[in-house]
Amino acid sequence: MGLTIERPAGFWVRLAANLLDAFIVSLPLSIISYFIAGDWEGDYFTTAIEFLYGIFLPVLWSGYTIGKRTVGIRIAKVNGEKVGIGTMLLRILLGALVYVLTVGIGIIVSAFMVGLRDDKRAIHDFIAGTYVRYN
Repeated sequence: MGLTIERPAGFWVRLAANLLDAFIVSLPLSIISYFIAGDWEGDYFTTAIEFLYGIFLPVLWSGYTIGKRTVGIRIAKVNGEKVGIGTMLLRILLGALVYVLTVGIGIIVSAFMVGLRDDKRAIHDFIAGTYVRYN
C-alpha cells in the first residue's frame, strides 16, 4: 500500500476548526465545570468528556470533529485505512507528550510544518500516520 496525500488542509483552516471545537465543546464544558466544581479549570468529568470527544468522534464520524466538519476538513490515514482508536490515541496522547517534553517548541515546529510543507503534516500527524484533508 502506497501513501496517499490528497488535498491537504493548511494551517488557517485547521486553526479555524480547532477554534470552532473550542467554542462548541470546550467552552460549554468549562461553564458546566464551573457550576459542578466551582472553577473554570475543569474537573475530571469534563476533562474526560473532552478527551473522549477528541478520541472517539473522529473514529465514529469518519475523521471529523464538529469543527472540522463545519469547515470541510477531516483527519485521514495516509495509507487510506480508516482512522481508528489506536490512531487517535497516538495522534493525541503521543503528540501531546512530544509537545510537553519539548516545552512547547514542538507546537511551534508543527505550526510551521503545516504552514510550509506540501503535505501539511504536523508532528502528531507523522506519529499517527495521518494528515488533515479537505473533503
